[in-house]
Amino acid sequence: MLWSLFKILLFVALVAALAFGVQWLMDVSGQVLVTFNGAEYVLPPLVVVLGALVLMLLLWVVFKLTGLLIATLKFINGDDTALGAYFDRNRERKGYAALSDSLIALASGEARDAAAKAQKAEKYLQKPEVTTLIVAQASEAAGETERAKEAWKTLVTHDKTRFVGIRGLMRQKLEQGDTAMAMKLAEKAFALKPRHVETQDTLLRLQARDENWDGARKVLSAKLKSGALPKDVYKRREAVLSLADARNQLADGNEEKARAEILEANRLSPELVPAAVMAARLHIKNGEKRRAAKVLKAARLKTPHPDLAAIFAEIEPEETPEARIKRFQPFLKVAPQAHESKLLETELYLAAEDFPGARRALGKLYETEPTTRSLTLMAAIERGEGGSEAVVRGWLAKAISAPRGPQWICDTCGTVHADWLPVCTSCEAFDSLSWKSAPVGSASTTLPSEMLPLLMGPSTAAAAPEAVVPAVLAEDVATVEDAETSSDSPSDPDPEAEVVDNAGAPEAMDPTIVGTTRDMDGTSGQAKK
Repeated sequence: MLWSLFKILLFVALVAALAFGVQWLMDVSGQVLVTFNGAEYVLPPLVVVLGALVLMLLLWVVFKLTGLLIATLKFINGDDTALGAYFDRNRERKGYAALSDSLIALASGEARDAAAKAQKAEKYLQKPEVTTLIVAQASEAAGETERAKEAWKTLVTHDKTRFVGIRGLMRQKLEQGDTAMAMKLAEKAFALKPRHVETQDTLLRLQARDENWDGARKVLSAKLKSGALPKDVYKRREAVLSLADARNQLADGNEEKARAEILEANRLSPELVPAAVMAARLHIKNGEKRRAAKVLKAARLKTPHPDLAAIFAEIEPEETPEARIKRFQPFLKVAPQAHESKLLETELYLAAEDFPGARRALGKLYETEPTTRSLTLMAAIERGEGGSEAVVRGWLAKAISAPRGPQWICDTCGTVHADWLPVCTSCEAFDSLSWKSAPVGSASTTLPSEMLPLLMGPSTAAAAPEAVVPAVLAEDVATVEDAETSSDSPSDPDPEAEVVDNAGAPEAMDPTIVGTTRDMDGTSGQAKK
């Protein structure tokens, strides 16, 4: 709109300037004296200017006629292409001018105008591999899907633009959610240009989504060969593919194949936690305790994950709490400054009912890193040391609303996952899950009952999720049951159904925050008063 108004104003200004110039020439006093071949001619200024313009026009006509005459003479002398080339130059000049205008319109966001000028350029140039491409892009920008689709199909029929056409159709199918057709188009595009990075990424994502791990391996190898993927990233993603394939093999009952894939995944990426967990369990099953410990320590060095500690506890399932604390010391020293190490050591002391030792191990973590797990551990310590009910439940009330701490979070879309997966369930990104803390205010899939992965031996490792809260909080079960009963019967309120925080404000107790657990020897624990 503004551009059209500007052109109108410019035209009016030019007309006004021309009229002013003619009027000025007519009003100018004086004459122009021209001497030619001994004769003198006296002309007014306006006539001189008009004569100059006419002379320029005649020169242009003479130049064109001369070019046509030369082309005609060449044609007469036997050059059959002379006249065609003469007229082709004119068409090319007009065609490239229209093509240039089309590109400028497309860059300016005037999609419909760009498509119209591209079609005009096609009439002169007869080069659909260029003009049809602009029509396709302009139609997509204008939201004309069908017109763009026909343009992409036209490009597929030409050898030079076949890849471009397939890629355009593939993008359309992805936007429409037709992943099956998009997969076929991506495979064709990959066959034409195996080194094209975008096609590699798209095909890898679609194959991982459909659990086509063999196909994904081929694409991954092509990315490595083309230099689009660093060697360390390749090994990590190859490990992810091996681990995902191992899970499928286990589901199909192919244990030997699954075992080989698990060990290969752990070899390629020792820091990959799920692979380390599965590999360690294989070693424990075969009686290779030292190899299991080595695998778990190597993974813990990069990612101190609670699952690694849980499997480390399975190495010696029958040991006493005191013996377990001693055996875990080298494991804790792998990442001594990690918050997970402090939380793990605190849980070990709680299992041994050494509450002063648990407080020393936890330190000020409940202040510097107030998570559900650290605050619940603080509640367990207070209860074990004989703290009041108000103090204990105050810690529990804080734990309910506190951040969950590190979780499996997608680096691409930020979705929180309860367990590690090779493909994000939200954005379908491949190998995008990292063990880290979620941003403040984001949703969590981790339940409060899962916040304390205490390592209490085989009975606890196989226990239900509600059996993970320390034994020192077991007496709160009855209180929570009373709270649930009172919520169903408003006429008979139970004063124990409220939790008093440190500020004295009542909050409803979350029944999943408390439960029973087991001691290191598998017996039911009781609170120490």
